[in-house]
Amino acid sequence: MIYRGSCHCGAVTFEVEAPEVVEADYCNCSVCKKSGYLHLIVPRSRFRQLSGEDALTTYTFNTGVAKHTFCKTCGVKPFYIPRSNPDGVDVNVHCLDTQGVAVNITEFDGQNWELHAHKLAAKSRED
Repeated sequence: MIYRGSCHCGAVTFEVEAPEVVEADYCNCSVCKKSGYLHLIVPRSRFRQLSGEDALTTYTFNTGVAKHTFCKTCGVKPFYIPRSNPDGVDVNVHCLDTQGVAVNITEFDGQNWELHAHKLAAKSRED
């Protein structure tokens, strides 16, 4: 299925191809917990930014591999390039515009990222 999504103000829009039932990860690390991020990691080929490239700003920390992108206007983080899958895109399920998206949520222990990162490593691979 093709899902459309956006930041809160609508300046940044995107499409993502994902199964009808979305498999998402809830991470308890400090940045995800504080921002309320719900992860859907996909290959880059299944993601397309439609608008707002100039409306994004990027935040990096720690290793600098993850590129956390935020809308400059509303501050929402609709997607980013994750450290666990730098060849993919991590979409915030909360930013999908479709009402009633069926989501299966898996808990991910991001507070102990180094011990558990291998569980995410294959999410950006093409099936």
